[in-house]
Parts: sequence; C-alpha cells; structure tokens
Amino acid sequence: MACPIFFRSLWALRSIILIVIAFLLPISFLLDGTLEARCAYVMVSMAILWLTEAIPITVTAMIPMFLLPMLTVQPGKVVCGNYFNDTSMLFLGGLIVGVAMEEVNLHRRIAMGITMLLGSSPNTMMLGLMLPTWFLSMWISNTAATSMMLPILVAVSEQTLQVEKDSEAGGTTEPKSNGSTDVQDIHLKEVENSKSKLDPQFDDAKSGSRLQDSIRLNKGFTLSVAYAANIGGITTLTGTPPNLVLQGQADQRYQDAGAPDSGITYANWMGFAFPLSLIMVVLAWCWLQLVFIRCGCCKTGDKAKQNMMKAIVRREYHKLGHIKFGEIMVLISFTVLALLWLFRDLPDVGGWGDGFIDTKGKSTVRDSTASILVASLLFVLPKQVPNVLCWNKRTESGVLEIPKYTPILTWKVAEKKVAWGVLVLLGGGFALADACTKSGLSRLVGCELRILKDLDPWVLNMVLCFIVAGATEITSNTATASLLMPIMFELSLTMGLHPLYLMISTCIACSFAFMLPVATPPNAIVFSTGTVRIPDMATTGLVLNIIAVGVLTLAINTWGSAIFKLDTLPAIFVNSTLASSCPGAVIVPEATSTAASINTTLSVLTSSTP
Repeated sequence: MACPIFFRSLWALRSIILIVIAFLLPISFLLDGTLEARCAYVMVSMAILWLTEAIPITVTAMIPMFLLPMLTVQPGKVVCGNYFNDTSMLFLGGLIVGVAMEEVNLHRRIAMGITMLLGSSPNTMMLGLMLPTWFLSMWISNTAATSMMLPILVAVSEQTLQVEKDSEAGGTTEPKSNGSTDVQDIHLKEVENSKSKLDPQFDDAKSGSRLQDSIRLNKGFTLSVAYAANIGGITTLTGTPPNLVLQGQADQRYQDAGAPDSGITYANWMGFAFPLSLIMVVLAWCWLQLVFIRCGCCKTGDKAKQNMMKAIVRREYHKLGHIKFGEIMVLISFTVLALLWLFRDLPDVGGWGDGFIDTKGKSTVRDSTASILVASLLFVLPKQVPNVLCWNKRTESGVLEIPKYTPILTWKVAEKKVAWGVLVLLGGGFALADACTKSGLSRLVGCELRILKDLDPWVLNMVLCFIVAGATEITSNTATASLLMPIMFELSLTMGLHPLYLMISTCIACSFAFMLPVATPPNAIVFSTGTVRIPDMATTGLVLNIIAVGVLTLAINTWGSAIFKLDTLPAIFVNSTLASSCPGAVIVPEATSTAASINTTLSVLTSSTP
C-alpha cells in the first residue's frame, strides 16, 4: 500500500522534480566557466522546461530576466530591455484588432458567409470550413479562429450522424435544433461534454457501413479546421508568433552589423508566404478528401445531407442578424490597417513610409506604427451609433433617451481577452537569442554544424525543415523558433549562405505541426471534441508534414529567392568577421557563394520538373 502512495506522491510533485532536473542536468556547462558555457546552461535549462512544460511556458520565458544577470552573461538592464521592442508592439496591435473582431462578431459573419457561399456537398463543405479558418487565422490568433469555427463544426458533425440514423430507421432528416452549439455561448467544456454525441457506438450491423462513413467524414471536417488554422498563420507576420520571432531576431542581427533592418516587411512577407499558404491549404484539402471522403469526393452526395448542412449553416448565420454598425467600423479599421501594412514600404517602389523621413534620410515609421495607431482608434470609435445630439433617439412615449456613447473596445475587455502572455513569451525568446549571440554561443554552435557544409544548400534546408517540423510536434513553436533563429543565422554565414535562407525556412517549419494534439492549440481544441483519435491525426498529419516541407523547399528556392534576394550575400556580411570567426573558416571574398548555391538548387529543381 505504501508503494503506490509513494509513486502517487512523486507524480503529484512531478513539476518540482522536473524543475530540479532542468537546472541540475546541464550543470556541467557551469563547471566549464566560459561565457558561452554559462549561456548554454540557461538555454538548455529553458529548453527542458519548455519541452516538459513543468511550469507554464510564459513563466519559463521570464527566466532570462534573473538567470542571465546572476550568471554574469548580460546585465539585467540589457536583458529586460530585450523583452519589448518594435516587433512586440506590432503583435500587440494585431492582437487588439483581433479582439475587436471577436467583440463585434465580425469574424463569425465572415466565416458563415464563406461557408454559405461554397455549397453543401461534403467536399465543398470541408472547403467551406477551411477557407474562413485559414483567412481569419492570418489576422487573429489561430486559437480564436479554431474556437470560432467549433460551433459550426459540432453542429455539422452531430447532424451528419443524425441523418444516417434517421435514414436507417426510416425517420425524417429534418435538422434538429442544438442549443449547445450556440455561436455566442460555445465553450471548450461544452464540446468536451458532447463527446459522446460525436463518437457514438453503433451496434446495428446493417447500418454500420454508412454510419462509419459519416464518422470518417466528420473526422475529416474536424482535422480540416485545425490544419487550416495552422496553415493560415504563416501567411502574415502577425499570423503566428514564430514569424515575429524571425523578424525581430533578424532585424537585431542586421542592426548589429550596421544595417537599419533585415528588409522583412509585411508586404514582401505576404508576397512570399501567401502563395505558399494558398498552395498548402489546397493540397491539405485534397489530401483530407482522399483520406476521409475517398471516392465520394467526386460524387454529388446525398440530397438529404446537403439540405441538412445548408439548414445548419443558414440557421447559424441568421443568429447573427443584420450587419451592425460596430461590425462596419471594425471592418473599415481592419481594411485600413491591412492597407497600411502592405503599402508602407513596397520592394523597389517605396510607400507611405517615405513621407516620414528623419535627418538621416531614413523612414521613422514601422509596421508597428500602423498597428498601434489603428488599435488605439478602436478604443475611440463607437460600437453603436452614438445616442447624442441629432442622433438622440426617443422612447415610445416620445421622451428623449439618455445620451450614450459606447466605444468598440474598453480597457477591461482588452485586459481580459488579449493574450498578454504571448508578448512575454516573445520577449523571452528575444532575450535568449540576444544573449546567445552576444556571448558567442550561437556562433560556436553554427561552427560545429559546418560538418553539414558538403550538403547542397537545398538538401540542407530540407533536412533542417524536417527536423524542425518533427521537433515542433512536442514543443512550443514559439520556443522552438526562439532557440533556432540565432543558430540558423550563424550557420548560414559560416557556410557562405544568405542569413535569411535558413532562418525563413526553419521559422515556417515551426508551424508545420499537424500530427499531435499537443503540437498547437488548434490541434488540441479539435481533439477535445472526441471526433478524432491520436492515430487519425498522426497518420494524416505525417503525410501533410512531408507535403508541407516539400512545398516550402520549392518556395524558398524559387519566388522566395527572388523576393528576399537570397542569391546575393548582403554586402555587410561579405567581409564581416561574422563570416570568418570559425577556426579554419575562409572569408568570402565576393557575394558569389550564395548565388552559386541558389543557382545550383534552381537547376536541380528545374531538371526534376517533367
């Protein structure tokens, strides 16, 4: 009896035990005594804590604030100063705009409108679930986008099974009303409670086949929402935190070398990532059809099912009522922000940012400028037509109502709904990356990885992406990107490659987490419905991971190379000591090494095309 209690006690204290292990396991680094070793101790300890989640990942991100100064790696003032920067404010503005969309239900109207437009056959319904999730996850968090689609997903799943039951029983196929899937009140716990409805056990051997087909179809619907959210996030800089980790760390490294920034802007990132994301979502849709709809993807489908699905979507859309004043205001604000982001600094053209120049001839505005400007306006713009002055309404008895003005957002709403912890998580990554660079640790690791120099650049890139895509299945994608970006920067330089060549690829690969529920919040949310099992997600996601890395390899070596000029090593790195700091390294005399590597890659890709 004492033995089980002992092990249960250990399990209850597992967090404390894991924390002790995280700080004791890499203790040998401290015995070395060098600056790089002390920084490595911090990085390995944080990696263990991020991997095990012994403490919340946001709390782990705060460790550099006390551990780096205590180990004399960096002063506390420098470490804390790395937590909030231009990139953090860009993300904050995007989060506030996303909250405003949720506050007025604009995101649901967009989603339901697209779903109604695309029809009700199984394959178009799947596309109807994917497209709005994909589009919205570009602008709001993928967690919010997935949660928003959950009521529709649950309703479709329940009604699909109900139609099969009724048809086998000879009953009607009228769509039933389901109060638990109200768009306004859906919560994750409610979905968990409906697990038994979504995955029932059927004993009737005669009806088993059709019912199993419906269950399989529902699995495809469920996974389509999660995969679309993960894919949509890579499209914009603010779509997912790893993109901002890349921009923030790349800007810092370029500034250290004397450049104003890395050249990654909202416009050129979308120019690269949007086609990649679009190809990915179409291929994911095709793959899910092959796995879950199978031969039915080319058939018109059962009219009863189609009418049922139409009724479900129509019912959910009608719950929203007519478009409201607040939705129009948020839509205008969102459109203005997107245009400001896209046209601030178009490659080789310029933009509205050229109108704000300092004495050195450099633009003083950034994407964060537009982001915070529009986010601040959302606390001023009215949610409803103000009941003041000539707009003052009268009651039925003819008495003027009390003047009232309600803004779209209040600070209480922002405090409650904005994911403030993500900002700390980003900051922890920036602080750790800066420490790795300034201490020389990332350069040391990059030099050790020069053993891979004999690989063709495109092969090296693809291998690294497969490794990252596998690692991010069990770790936070933001944490993975934070650890990898400084190492990829140094590895690129030591091999004579453009520093963004490996950084961009591995950053995007951090978002290719399709196999496990713990990989991303969208995966966890759809898994909680009980519709899919881990084997379903793992087998489907494995193939999708391979497809994603293949498309990414093609993208970075074709239009990505043209957009970011990856075939030319930036002049500031040509004769830099950064490029020749490894023992036995040779200084790159001209910016031809990267060009030759990229050209070789393009030749291989071209020759392999039928």
